[in-house]
Amino acid sequence: MKAEFKAKLIQHLAQRRNSEEGFTLIELLVVIIIIGILAAIALPSFLNQAAKARQSEGSTYVGSLNRAQQAYYVEQGKFATDLKTLNAGIKEKTDNFEYKTEGDATKATSTAEKQQASLKSFKGVVTLEDQQAKAILCITAKENEAASAATKLASDATKDCN
Repeated sequence: MKAEFKAKLIQHLAQRRNSEEGFTLIELLVVIIIIGILAAIALPSFLNQAAKARQSEGSTYVGSLNRAQQAYYVEQGKFATDLKTLNAGIKEKTDNFEYKTEGDATKATSTAEKQQASLKSFKGVVTLEDQQAKAILCITAKENEAASAATKLASDATKDCN
C-alpha cells in the first residue's frame, strides 16, 4: 500500500469512529423515559414493603407481651398490671408504636397504639379458661382506628378481642 492511501484510510477510520462515539439525544431520552416508567412501577412496591416491616413490629411485640403475660401468670398466679411489672424488656414507646399492658386475675390485655398514620394498631388478649391460657392477637381493620377497635387476626373464630 502506498503511504498516501494508508494515511487516507486511517483518517477515514478515525473520522468514522469519532462520528459514532456517544449517544444521540433521542437515545438518551428513550433510556430516561424507560427508567422513569420502571421506577414509577417499582417505587410503590418498595414503599409498601417498608410499611409492612414497620407494621410487623407491633404484631411481634404484642405477641411477645402475650407470651410474657402467660409466663408471669405461671410464676405469680395473676397477670401483670403494667409493662414495668411484667418486665418483658419492651420499651413503652418506639418510633412506630406505644405499648401498654394491663391485667388482673383472669385476663390480660396488651396494646400497640400506632404512632404513624400509615400503620394499624394491635391488641392482644390472654384469658384463662379451664386452667388453660388462651391468647389472641388482633389488628385494626382500618389505619385510623384505635387498638380498642381491633378485630380478630387469629384463626380461632370463637374468640374476639374484647
